[in-house]
Amino acid sequence: MKPATQHAPAPPTTYIVGHRNPDADAICSAIAYAAFKHARGERGYIAARCGNSNARIDTILARFRTPLPFYLSDISPRVRDLMATEVFSVSEHATCAEALELLDRHHVRVLPVTCSRKGIDGVAGVVSLAALGGIFIPRVSEPRAMRQVNTSLANITRALNARALHVVGDKKVEELYIRLGTMDISSFWSVSVRENIPANQAIVIVGDRHDIQRRSIELGIRALVITSNLEPDDDTLELAKARGVSVIVSPYDSATTSWVVRTASTIERVIERDVPTVGADIRIVDVRKRFSAGNTHSIPVVSDDGALIGIITKTDILKPVATRLVLVDHNEITQAVPGADEVLIAEIIDHHRLGPLNTAQPILFINEPVGSTCTIVADLFRREGLQPSPDIAGIMMSGLISDTLHLNGPTTTSKDAIILAWLAEIAGVNSKQLADEIFNSGSVILANPPEKIVRSDYKIYEEEGIRFAVSQVEELGFGNFWDHAKPIAAALGDLREEERLAFAALLVTDINTQNSLLLVKGDATLIQRISYAPVEQDEIFDLPGIVSRKKQLIPYLTSLLKEMAADGVLPTTRSAAPFKKKK
Repeated sequence: MKPATQHAPAPPTTYIVGHRNPDADAICSAIAYAAFKHARGERGYIAARCGNSNARIDTILARFRTPLPFYLSDISPRVRDLMATEVFSVSEHATCAEALELLDRHHVRVLPVTCSRKGIDGVAGVVSLAALGGIFIPRVSEPRAMRQVNTSLANITRALNARALHVVGDKKVEELYIRLGTMDISSFWSVSVRENIPANQAIVIVGDRHDIQRRSIELGIRALVITSNLEPDDDTLELAKARGVSVIVSPYDSATTSWVVRTASTIERVIERDVPTVGADIRIVDVRKRFSAGNTHSIPVVSDDGALIGIITKTDILKPVATRLVLVDHNEITQAVPGADEVLIAEIIDHHRLGPLNTAQPILFINEPVGSTCTIVADLFRREGLQPSPDIAGIMMSGLISDTLHLNGPTTTSKDAIILAWLAEIAGVNSKQLADEIFNSGSVILANPPEKIVRSDYKIYEEEGIRFAVSQVEELGFGNFWDHAKPIAAALGDLREEERLAFAALLVTDINTQNSLLLVKGDATLIQRISYAPVEQDEIFDLPGIVSRKKQLIPYLTSLLKEMAADGVLPTTRSAAPFKKKK
């Protein structure tokens, strides 16, 4: 016989994603790096984005027949990622015996209790091993309570695996009391009288004591349970039928039968009904707060219509999440997809400055001073002797051209030029023609409302404890900007307030002249220190020769903040306390 085929487990999902409000390089490098991973035979890698597309990106993807990457709005681990979907539960009508058996068989401490409403098994509460154990703890000071069971004769028969010779009203759940018929008949009922146990609520457990059997029936007890598979005689059974007394034959001895009858009590009294539930889409960080706020060990997970679909425990929330991330075109957590700090960041491929980012373990981190992330990815193809498809080569060309302004930007290196020529040959595309197509694909300012313009490609930075944002749009001339300068300035001010920033800036770059305008909204002390010439308004500055946010503008703004820190005055947000330099 041939051995059964062994299938390797599916690899964890790894999303390759660029920064928030992605530009062409962020989108193109994510697509290209996923293609590189697949070319190497690595599975589970998915190109993703954490922001909307724009006219330029749409033009590139349409040109090279490539779909927009998967939209990833938030990577935060959710309950569905860690919950147990194989749930062991009991009905609210179950017995203690049934609950105890499930707890023991599956080695769990808590069981959800379900109730059926309109065809949906919802959550009525939970029952725990501790609560069930409390029923069977001897309470010598309350002998009457120790005899009490709240159940039906059908439950007792099922728990005992017994034979019902004659049963009256077996489905009725009622309050019953156990009595053992082990004493002399002369004193048999005296204990029940002292404990005020009515005969019609008594269950008498007895062996082959025929006198006790008949006396119990004559007293009108609720049920007679005869142990050790001993049959009553015909006259006794006929008397029971005549008096309406149920007769059940147990396979166990009297001591065991007595204990099992107690476990046949329904779980009604031990259900903890005031329990929280969560949905599968709730973030794990929020569930941790619920666990820390009390002594809850597990929480049932319900669907939108209230049906039980899983359970999550304190142990579950400590498990690592299978989802992983590869960051491309950024390495700062403030620019990453929300929730990135809660999952495993496996790799970073970037060409920007290093920001504050901690990882739980060593990772692959490629950071090169080149003009685009697509340059790095293309070089990985080349070094490993792998040739991308013509469309993927065109995608990488587009990201490189966009980020380097077709090799005219200040971040451009000789490596970018070499890689662009290599890609152009594979794609069969003239880079100049592609650049014209990309840069003429549409004006960001004309195609979007002001609030989207200032967020179309913005990144948040932090220097000297100060948070600020810098957006950038590339246009063919400044005419469109001047036509919409006032509403764009208002939107930039709104962005500053919404994100609680010290200041927000928008760099508008003219691709033709390789010059830029800088619009700044924020703290006046910072604006006054900007050394470039203001244009028409004090918040708009002329930046000749400045086209790179990364290599030219950010270093300049960082130097201003360091100067202000040295002088003891830093810009603040409108809602934050003023900065005071420590003496």
